[in-house]
Amino acid sequence: MARIDELISDFEVLDDWEDRYRHVIELGRELKPLPEADHTAANKVMGCASQVWITSSASGQAADPVIDYVGDSDALIVKGLIAIAFMIYSGKRASEILATDAAPVLRQLGLSDHLTPQRSNGFASMIARIKSDAAAAGQESPGVSSAGR
Repeated sequence: MARIDELISDFEVLDDWEDRYRHVIELGRELKPLPEADHTAANKVMGCASQVWITSSASGQAADPVIDYVGDSDALIVKGLIAIAFMIYSGKRASEILATDAAPVLRQLGLSDHLTPQRSNGFASMIARIKSDAAAAGQESPGVSSAGR
């Protein structure tokens, strides 16, 4: 959670929400690029007003693999929200992902009060997809991609 702690500290220093939104957009620009070939219907997150694609890959122990995520969006703010979701979940064991609630982090950042209902619903859809991929990966062999779930 070190990256989330850094993000919370950054948000505390930023005085207004315009600056915080700019910071969220910058986080999105720093995301690892999702290859164009992965911008498919199978990788698209349903329930988001913007276009959002997420892929995942599992490594390590088959029963509780480490899951890494890559994603993209056609909207800059949403891409930043993807980056925040990945800070919370990517690189963790499937069991940790399934046990982690993003809501407290959103509250600490103040995002739960400043996102439109549409963006909040889209973020919830992203989290549901991330957790679904983690649950599925725990049932697969290590190294097998969960893309398209």
